[in-house]
Amino acid sequence: MSDVQIKKLDYPSASAIEYFDEKLYVVGDDATNLLVLDTSINIIDSIPLLSYPGKRIPKDTKPDLEASALNADNLFLFGSGSLSPYRNLGLKYNLKTKDNDSINLEPLFLKAKEQGIEQINIEGACFVPGKLILVNRGNKGYPHNHLIIIGEKFLDDSSFQISITPFEIQKDTASFQGISGLCYVKESDQLIMTVSTEDTKNSYDDGAIGQSYLWMINNISTKLNNKSIGPDRIIDLEKIDVRFKKQKIESVTVIKEIDSLIYLALVADNDDGSSTIFRMSIKKK
Repeated sequence: MSDVQIKKLDYPSASAIEYFDEKLYVVGDDATNLLVLDTSINIIDSIPLLSYPGKRIPKDTKPDLEASALNADNLFLFGSGSLSPYRNLGLKYNLKTKDNDSINLEPLFLKAKEQGIEQINIEGACFVPGKLILVNRGNKGYPHNHLIIIGEKFLDDSSFQISITPFEIQKDTASFQGISGLCYVKESDQLIMTVSTEDTKNSYDDGAIGQSYLWMINNISTKLNNKSIGPDRIIDLEKIDVRFKKQKIESVTVIKEIDSLIYLALVADNDDGSSTIFRMSIKKK
């Protein structure tokens, strides 16, 4: 594994990150703009997304854009759904044409509740071949992580169907590990998840930050119909670099794959109006 690059950003509440056309795109869950960086993690642009006079949208009305997924030129952003109606908003932003369209996520969240997810809290998203995967993060009061699997054309089809795959039950709920982000590694068909412990018993409040991990699932495209799923590999980020200590890692994206290495960018929400971005590499297996 390579040395970790790290930079603090004057940008609030980083919650999702994507890589497209040599650029990194960061979204904050209460930010009004999309932050653009180069692959050396230098800020190069800022794109207005939401209209609000201040730098941060208040907690009780923010759309809570916690998850992102890239499909061709389109960047999809997903509200967490943890407070209706404000957090039922999704956005579809075309990175080439700059078109920005809103999406009502309420029908999706209703289907998830009908299929047994008691607390909606969408924290991660990615596209795999033919499917969109969302992750619903649990908490100490509701210690369950779930994958929500949807046909990638669900936005164009009001009769879309979903399936839900629970993660294996964690025995130690005192330090529940909640999934906060997803990305798909195309060449090796792996799913990488950012995972963190946080001292909160519901899907609305923030809590004290604990440890952060990467979970990796091999051959993910063959496992989407499994009755439950769990990580094939767990990476403790603090053991790689002590600067990950007390960082609430929210999301990860793949910059490139070369030989046996995957080059990643990760973001952390500092809960103080700033964010941190990391760049690192890990071994594929």
